[in-house]
Amino acid sequence: MFKIETFTLGPLQTNCYLLTEETGTRAFVVDPGMGPKRLIERIRERGLALEAIVLTHAHFDHMGGVDEVRRAFGCPVYLHDAEADWLTDAKKNGSARWSDVTEPLTTELAEFSLSEGQRLTLIGHTFGVLHTPGHSPGSVSLHCDGHLISGDVLFRQSVGRSDLPGGKERDLYDSIRLKLYKLDPAMRVYPGHGPQTTIGYEMANNPFVPA
Repeated sequence: MFKIETFTLGPLQTNCYLLTEETGTRAFVVDPGMGPKRLIERIRERGLALEAIVLTHAHFDHMGGVDEVRRAFGCPVYLHDAEADWLTDAKKNGSARWSDVTEPLTTELAEFSLSEGQRLTLIGHTFGVLHTPGHSPGSVSLHCDGHLISGDVLFRQSVGRSDLPGGKERDLYDSIRLKLYKLDPAMRVYPGHGPQTTIGYEMANNPFVPA
C-alpha cells in the first residue's frame, strides 16, 4: 500500500497530493499548486526521494508550484499531450486571465506525457491513467488500489467547470459516466478541490451526473 497526504495550496484552495511508500522513502506529487512551501518542507523533513510530479491538468492553480518543486528535487513532470504547451503559455493555463488572483505563470515543458490506458509505475506501484476530458482537454485521473485522484473532473456532489477554454460539458459527463462510474463503487476519490468522496456515493448522490 501507499500513503496519501493532502496539502491545500493557493488562493483557489487546490488539493495537492503527496503519495509515499508505506515503508520506504520514495514519493511523488500530484498537482503542486501555488505556494508549495509547506509541501517542500514536508518532503525534506521526511527525507523523501521525489520521483515525479504528475499533473491531472495544466490550469494555473494546479501547476503553479511546478517550478519550485522541480527545482528543489530535480524530478520530471508528467502531463497529457493535449495540454503540453499550456505550461509555457499563461493564456492557455488561465493565469493571464485571473490577474486578481495571480501574476502570469509559466514553467518549462513536461518531460513525459500521459495517455489513456497508460500504466504508470511510481513508488513501487502501478497507477492506471484514464483520459477524462471535459473540464479541460488533457484532464486525466489516476487510480490504484482503491484510490482515485480525479483532478477537477469529479467532486463530492459536484463536477468540474466545463465553461473554460477547451472545456466541453458533454465530454465531462461522458468521462464521469463511461469511465469513472465504471470503477469500483468503494473506490475513494481525491478531487482537485474540496473533500474526499467515493465513486458509489457520487453515483447515488451527485445531482449533475446521476448514475
